[in-house]
Amino acid sequence: MWIVYALLSALFAALVAIFAKMGIKGVDSDLATAIRTTLILVITWGIALAKGVVGQAATLTRTNWLFLILSGCATGLSWLFYFRALQLGQVSRVAPIDKLSVAIAIVLSIIFLHEKLTWQECCGVALIIGGTLLLILK
Repeated sequence: MWIVYALLSALFAALVAIFAKMGIKGVDSDLATAIRTTLILVITWGIALAKGVVGQAATLTRTNWLFLILSGCATGLSWLFYFRALQLGQVSRVAPIDKLSVAIAIVLSIIFLHEKLTWQECCGVALIIGGTLLLILK
């Protein structure tokens, strides 16, 4: 089932680029990000409330809180930079560079999470990087 969620994530991430590019014309990218983030906040809290999982927040450890906060900060910065890049550049060039996050995440997972890579995964990372370069170098 995880693959369905991953594919849906990819689909909606692609739509983010298209909708954002259309929505930020003549709008400050930071304001656009703030508006988008507010909507995300309302939707995600609504889902958590509807599922009845908000009470689980009391069971989170300090480590959970620390890394969730750091993840939130990284997400916010990623979105701010992404919207600014979309405002200044073409989606066809910004989106591939943004997707380098896949290769970067894999490298960081080796360093910080001590995950092991197979040769297929190493080839995949190389192809992602090569594909990105192919798309952005005109």
